[in-house]
Amino acid sequence: MKKATKKDIEFIKEYFLQKYNNAVTELNYTNDYELLVAIILSAQCTDKRVNIITPALFKKYPNTFELSIASLENVKELLKTCSFFNNKAKNIIKMAQSVEEQFNGTIPHEQKKLMSLAGVGNKTANVFLIESDGANLMAVDTHVFRVSHRLGLASGKTVEEVEKQLVKKLKDDLSIFHQAMVLFGRYICKAVSPNCDECALASVCKSKERFSVDGN
Repeated sequence: MKKATKKDIEFIKEYFLQKYNNAVTELNYTNDYELLVAIILSAQCTDKRVNIITPALFKKYPNTFELSIASLENVKELLKTCSFFNNKAKNIIKMAQSVEEQFNGTIPHEQKKLMSLAGVGNKTANVFLIESDGANLMAVDTHVFRVSHRLGLASGKTVEEVEKQLVKKLKDDLSIFHQAMVLFGRYICKAVSPNCDECALASVCKSKERFSVDGN
């Protein structure tokens, strides 16, 4: 697949910065604790589903202390409609225990400290810092991975490779570009039947010919 030219990249950056300048996550939360839990639950699960699950979870366990002493079975019951709920239930309890024991009940805002928590990898830590602090970081989920390849911004086969390529090419305002590509991928550049006719970036897309051939 062709790579985006410098002119293409500038066009893409300008569009994303104008269209998605004030974009934020679609996960519902009111504090750092709720945000981190919601992000952990959102792995391989839709934000819509997570937003259905979390109100009851946060009502019963409103902070890390309450969650740290929660019954695993009770948490599993609340998460049962979420993908991989068994592991996620274990992870958020362990996460809460670590936050209580190591960080005095306060969610840390440093990448390495966040990644020391159960269920928190590089992507989850970056998403948290992007949303909470507007950090100049890139987090690559399935939408960002797909959009970056279709637009020729990245060619990496792993999320780590794609993250490095995007950081190198986009450099600044990474938090905006992350949010932009997530929403753009969710509603326009969808995995199946992308809305190419509605796409403002069709002129620089490196995949549009394939979609045309496929009849999408």
